[in-house]
Amino acid sequence: MAQSAEVVLNALQENQYAPVYFLQGEETYYIDLISSFIENNALPEADKGFNQMVIYGKDVEMNAVITNARRFPMMAERQVVIVKEAQEIQDLNRESGYKILEDYVKNPLPSTILVFCHKHKTLDGRKSLAKTIDKFAILVNTKKLYDNQIPSWIANFLKEKGHKITEKANQMLADNIGNDLERLANEMGKMLINVQPKVMIDEHIVQKFVGISKEYNIFELQRAIGVGDVYKANQIIHYFKANPKDNPLIPIIAVLFSYFNKILLIHHSRDKSEKAVAKAIGVSPYFARDYLGAARKYPLSKVISNIHYLQQADLKSKGVNSGGMKEGEILKELVFYLMH
Repeated sequence: MAQSAEVVLNALQENQYAPVYFLQGEETYYIDLISSFIENNALPEADKGFNQMVIYGKDVEMNAVITNARRFPMMAERQVVIVKEAQEIQDLNRESGYKILEDYVKNPLPSTILVFCHKHKTLDGRKSLAKTIDKFAILVNTKKLYDNQIPSWIANFLKEKGHKITEKANQMLADNIGNDLERLANEMGKMLINVQPKVMIDEHIVQKFVGISKEYNIFELQRAIGVGDVYKANQIIHYFKANPKDNPLIPIIAVLFSYFNKILLIHHSRDKSEKAVAKAIGVSPYFARDYLGAARKYPLSKVISNIHYLQQADLKSKGVNSGGMKEGEILKELVFYLMH
């Protein structure tokens, strides 16, 4: 049956294992988190040599996977079979392959924990294989989080580690890293190694340990554009041009696109109180005033024009009608159009 990643992880932490897990979807963070937990904890270390197998989809057909799953454990209570990159199993989408899997899922070997890591895509929910897995196995569908969900995810991640985070530091992480949960988790993990337990994470800690420049980052560029500070915006652009590997163009465009979409929502909102705006655009009330100020500076017609400029810049960043412009030149031109 379909379950959330959180529910599955809670059950695993209580030593409750199911015979078959099918982990699928765009958000690979939870797929890796669940499969790694099973790989590291389902068997005692002494049992892993004979009773734990990790195989890769591109190297096998379904018959080989199920043959391994039907094998009885050697001198142990159970065995674990993990199929990584399961989306590449050679015959998964052919009748010969999915029929074998369907038959096994309906009657799995109780002493085997079989895990499929099916990344970046999902099975066709209309077909019998997906319906069978949903009925008889543990199915986890992972979706990319929306931008407005990231701050809550960051706060919850740190809360589980015994820390709180200021709203500004939270927004800095969200704006600079985006919805790449694996990278977010890695960056916060490196940060937490360097701070004492229960310390409040503020922007100074983020700047120091995540490598985000205090003055020259996408958060500050967004703010400079929002208040119309052309000098500050140009300083940041110059810094980005000098450090292109740390400041790739496409994520910058994505953040600015999200920013002006939020301003567009404000223009269409009847209730322009800070509380109502924060709810409408999915940000903390702490930042609602900044967005309202940007909405006053950029009228609806200009916001629509800016979204068009951002779409053009996105195409140029991918080599479409770019005229050979480099990323730094595209960004400089974009910010000029956004602010004038």
